[in-house]
Amino acid sequence: MNDKAAEVFLRTPETDPSSGRHPEPVPVRRTRARLVLAAICGAMLLAMMGLTVADVLGRYLLGAPITGATELTEMMLAAVIFLGLPAVSLDRDHVTVDIVTEHLPDRLQPWRELLAALVSAAMLSVVSWRIWVYAGQIAGYGGATNSLRLPIAPLGYLAATCCAIGAAFTLYAALRGLRRK
Repeated sequence: MNDKAAEVFLRTPETDPSSGRHPEPVPVRRTRARLVLAAICGAMLLAMMGLTVADVLGRYLLGAPITGATELTEMMLAAVIFLGLPAVSLDRDHVTVDIVTEHLPDRLQPWRELLAALVSAAMLSVVSWRIWVYAGQIAGYGGATNSLRLPIAPLGYLAATCCAIGAAFTLYAALRGLRRK
């Protein structure tokens, strides 16, 4: 796949099949940073899978599980989830339910999207703040995992930072979408 194909994908907005409307696909530019982030998350998922398989094989075939495999898997899963949040926010790919809002007039849709983005950004900001405070508390008493004694606070700070970036990207994407309308 060439660089051009790797950076631009087509995303078709969800439509009501009964409406008969089929809008043109919306091009979404995937930046190099977004692709690097996806590669990191993919590598972490592969590492989690390999670690789990090795742990299960070691546990049941050799009677020797991998010490701390569960802790590492849990920490990598949390990192994957929070590292993916800014990318999802930038691409406006959050899960949405539009049972009522799809019936609003088209001229109100950009304003509805902006309001939803403002609420989402506010919620992500609150979550970011609370995780940061909690990570500070964990760092204060030296919280670590049970088996490997890995510090937990850095993962909390990563999660809080990713939430804050997600909030900023949510606002950016909404304002960019409003400006296009």
